[in-house]
This record gives sequence, C-alpha cells and structure tokens, in this order.
Amino acid sequence: MKKTDAAPVPLAIESLDQEGRGVAHRDGKVVFVEGALPGERVTASVYRSKRSFELAQVHTVLESAASRVVARCAYFGLCGGCALQHVDPATQIAVKQRVLEDALWHIGKVKADEVLSPIQGPGWGYRHRARFTVRDVPKKGGVLVGFHEKRSSYVADMLSCEVVPERISRLLPHLRELIGSLSIRQRLPQIELAIGEEAHVLVLRVLDPLSAADESAVRAFADAHGVYIYLQPRGPDTAVPFHPPLGADLHYALPEFDVRIYFGPTDFTQVNHEVNRVLVRRALRLLSPQEGERVADFFCGLGNFSLPIARSGAEVLGLEGSESLVARARVNAERNGLSARTRFEAMDLFKMDAARLAALGRFDAMLVDPPRDGAAGLVNALGEDAAPRIVYVACSPATLARDAGVLVHDKGYTLKAAGVVNMFPHTAHVESIALFER
Repeated sequence: MKKTDAAPVPLAIESLDQEGRGVAHRDGKVVFVEGALPGERVTASVYRSKRSFELAQVHTVLESAASRVVARCAYFGLCGGCALQHVDPATQIAVKQRVLEDALWHIGKVKADEVLSPIQGPGWGYRHRARFTVRDVPKKGGVLVGFHEKRSSYVADMLSCEVVPERISRLLPHLRELIGSLSIRQRLPQIELAIGEEAHVLVLRVLDPLSAADESAVRAFADAHGVYIYLQPRGPDTAVPFHPPLGADLHYALPEFDVRIYFGPTDFTQVNHEVNRVLVRRALRLLSPQEGERVADFFCGLGNFSLPIARSGAEVLGLEGSESLVARARVNAERNGLSARTRFEAMDLFKMDAARLAALGRFDAMLVDPPRDGAAGLVNALGEDAAPRIVYVACSPATLARDAGVLVHDKGYTLKAAGVVNMFPHTAHVESIALFER
C-alpha cells in the first residue's frame, strides 16, 4: 500500500461504510473518507492508495450534511476511541441498522420478518470498562494516559474523556501525575478500569514491583480519590487487591429480575450497564422462557442472561469456555439463590459438534452470545430436535449473518426479528440481537 502526500482532492460523499467512513468515488476507485458524511462535498487528504481504493481524511467540509454535529470531545479526530462523534445520535443508529441489514442480506441471504426498535441508552459517560494505555513520553511533558491515537500506536495526549464516567475523566490528569512520580513509570504499560454499582477499580499492569515510595504514593492516591487499586503483574488472573487491601465488591444490578452479577476487575462484562439492562429485558421477552422449560445459555460468561432466565422458573444450563468465568457464574447463582435452577459447565464451544450437542440433552430454547468469531460450530451441530427458539446476541454483524444463513437455509429456522444494540455510542461498533424460530 502506497502513502501519498498529494494536495487535498474534492469529493462528493455518497454513503457511510461500516467503519463510519464516508464513501466516495474518483478515477474509478472507491475512496473511504474519515470524518465525512453522506450528502457532503468535501476536500480530503489521501493518506493511503491502492489499485482499487484509497483511504483519506477530511481536509475541508465545503457543504455540510444536516446530520453533522459538533464533536463534544476536544480530542475527537486525534483519539482513536470514537469514530462518530460528528454524527447526530439518530443517524448513528440508522447507520448501524443499515450495516446489520446489509450484512444479513449480503452475507447470509436472509431478511428479518420484523426489524426491532434499536436498544439505546446514554451517549456519554457510559463506559464502565476501559483500558488506558500508559507511556512515558518526555518530549510531550512526561507520562500520558489514554487511548491510542487514530491509526497509530502512539497514546493520545488527553486530559479528559467524554465516554467514561465524569469522575474517571477528571482523574486522568491526576493519574498522569501519579504514574510520573513512580520509579516504575516506564514499566507500567496500561491501566484497566472496572466500575460496579458501588466501587471504582483501577488495575495497574506492573511489569516490576513497586518500591516502598511507590506503594505510599499509590495508597495516598486511592484514599484521596476514593478508588480501589489492584496490581496485575502478569495475565488477567493475576490481578490482586493492593489498596484498600480487601478489594472491591464489584457488581452490577439487573433489578427487573432481582439479580446482582458479581465480577472481578479483569472479567469480561458489558461496558454499558444501562444498555445491558435493556438488552437482557429484550432477550428474555424474545426467548420467553417458561417455568419448567429447559434452556441453554451458550457462551454464558458470568450468568448475565442465565440468572434472569432462571428467575423466570426455567432450568438453565450455562456453557462457557473459561473455567474462571464458570466458577464466577456458579458463585453468582448461589448468591442470587438460583443454584437449584442452574448448572454451569466449562466447554470449548468452538469445537462443538453434533455428538457433543446431543449429549447435553434437549432444550426448549437457546440463548447464544458468542464473541466476534460467532458460533459456527454450534449452529452447524444443530439437529432436527434442536430448540424451536433461539435468541442470538451478536457483537459482529458479519458472523451473525453467516450463522443466520446456516440457521435459515440449512436448519429450517425463520429469522423472526433482528435489531441493533447501541452498546458503544459514537463508535462504529455494531451489536445486535436476533430471534430465530422453527
């Protein structure tokens, strides 16, 4: 791929792609333009050129679209965390819905009988999980704490962030000062944020031990700002409380189902708690579990869906590849008084086949919530006696569409409904939920 430093070129923007970039054409090539919106005329600076397409950045907006708004964050355009702050919220949702529908049709050759209303929530301060990169950069005045710059491994020089809670945003300058004062500032590459209903946790990834002076500084910081500090010397499972020494009671609530989900600071959880509550409610409505039914929750994690399903009276088998998450799911079931209606087992679901699935027994309904790779093994393993209702929660439209194609064309299901879940406002990330029936 060739870099180009040519003068800005005039372009008419036709649409948005799934990364939130404007799409234009010139000289027989497709041009993807960061920061441009459909209906706009712009000049753009091309920074990569290949035979069939070019990548560009807006230089000047000559005619602005009605959907364009002023970005709220001072670092938008530099920071790579957000891609769509210049687009009004309604248009962001519409773009994501189009991405989902296009993927379902072009990849899976399926259309939903019903397009569900989008699930959405607060647009700002919603990230209850985040991972900040830390770098000591003397040329920029010392330690930087933030997300990566767009298209770069450099850390954005930022003093605030609009998508994390305001309290955490205000901490960024203080975190820079703290890390800059430590003897191991060049051996502390990241800080992970985990927020529960009653606690804010910062996990410091430490490649060397803290000195005595470092320990005193970190304790003083935790006390001054009311946060819990964990230290992580190696992989995620090595994170341990540092100060306060007993650690945090991290949990989030699903009050509609009288459920609390307890988690560790490096466990996978949904980043947007308010949207997650609506998502669980929607999933349960579509799944419609009944008392006495047997329901499978594939890729169950901590029990985010399993425990609300069990609260309905159904018996739930939760399956998950991570032993540590399975252990936490069992604890969550016990703490919520649902152990009698739940069973959690560790299983590599990417190696699912017909024999393994049959050994689990028959289910009245299934919930599937896989990572970005999707659930190809599982859907291909489904037999004639598979559950008549499947709710599929997806973080990738492409793999949902692929699996939907198998379910509809090979397994006899109908795609009854599908819609987007705006879990990550101002980003191009598209989550979705779909109901299959047969």
